[in-house]
Amino acid sequence: MAALRRIVPVVLALAAATAPLAGAAARWRPLPDAPLQTPSEAVGVWTGAELVVFARIQPKPPWSADAAAAYAPVAHHWRKLAPLKGPSGNYEGRYQAVWTGTEMLVLGPFDFQSFNPRTNRWRRLRAGGGPNALIAWTGRRLIAWGGGCCGDASKTGSSYDPGTNRWRPIAASPLTPSQGPMGAWDGHELIVLVSGLDPDGHAYASGLARAAAYDPRTDRWRRIAKPPATRAGAVGVWDGREVLFVGGIAAHETAPARIGLAYDPATNRWRMLPPMPAGRSRAAAIRAGGRVLVWGGSTSSSAEHYSSTGTEFVPAAGRWFTIGTAPVRGRPDPVAVWTGRLLLVWGGRNAADGASWSP
Repeated sequence: MAALRRIVPVVLALAAATAPLAGAAARWRPLPDAPLQTPSEAVGVWTGAELVVFARIQPKPPWSADAAAAYAPVAHHWRKLAPLKGPSGNYEGRYQAVWTGTEMLVLGPFDFQSFNPRTNRWRRLRAGGGPNALIAWTGRRLIAWGGGCCGDASKTGSSYDPGTNRWRPIAASPLTPSQGPMGAWDGHELIVLVSGLDPDGHAYASGLARAAAYDPRTDRWRRIAKPPATRAGAVGVWDGREVLFVGGIAAHETAPARIGLAYDPATNRWRMLPPMPAGRSRAAAIRAGGRVLVWGGSTSSSAEHYSSTGTEFVPAAGRWFTIGTAPVRGRPDPVAVWTGRLLLVWGGRNAADGASWSP
């Protein structure tokens, strides 16, 4: 009996650690209206106190302009921000943003600027990277690799230092060129996965890698194990042990993939993830402690079928859980951040509302 009593607390602790965050829709609540028009493009970061969103709006279609706002969950209130003037036209390529710990860096087509919430000031950044590149913040520098548009695909990369406002090229990679590279920073290296297909859908030479890791400390790439399946358009998320590649499209398929991929840098091994409740493409996926939360995007091959439900993957439990339907309509490419207590979702293509979810 004494041995049994010692075991029980361990079992309970494991159950608590692997219990899903998932709850009923009552745990969702709408965000107040943001002081922004409906964006054609939106990105955002969590600063530790606010969700800061940067958007491209169309005050006089088809011309567009920059706009921004910040939402404080504690006050349940938005404040309007005044970004620097961006290009007036519409251009190929998407916007991206990272949080450095002091600034939000925004990279877009012909539009590079940053915002410091402590000083409430914006500044112009030197242009660099490339359209649709994979970007990651290492803690000291921003790494950008691949991307392209208009029938071109890149296999080059560069590194940006916010302190000096300068870019420099990084070492050549062994990867195939990619218009839509996927990956995540694991704390030591940038893990990159590419589809291996050119912009016309033809396979690149087999001698080029489909997956590799870049170490900015040594400015070197290394080939990693070949992935067990092909993906395009997946979202890469570091969960603390593995890089999870969620959603996207599998080779020769049109519907979003239900089964994701996971790469473990410590063992240089890949594995297939358990099936999601539904496949996802153009969804948001973020780390929330030891879990990965996914919201929005499309769940079918129909371009107009967007989901307003969320799902979460708990690695310790080895399964997915549904987190219910948000009180806003689904949309592609939503902004999503984890505050440490709340999941905040806002915007996305042609959507200007949002909601918060509390476990």
